[in-house]
Amino acid sequence: MPKRTFQPKKIKRAKRHGFMQRMSSVGGKRVLSQRRAKGRKKISA
Repeated sequence: MPKRTFQPKKIKRAKRHGFMQRMSSVGGKRVLSQRRAKGRKKISA
């Protein structure tokens, strides 16, 4: 039986999809503003 391919790591996830990463680019800021507008409970990882 092969091992599962998804081995989650919180730090790696935050570095790639976290708030600071989103804020660092224009596109990321757009993502956050759209999620806020939609009323998401969580706007980033």
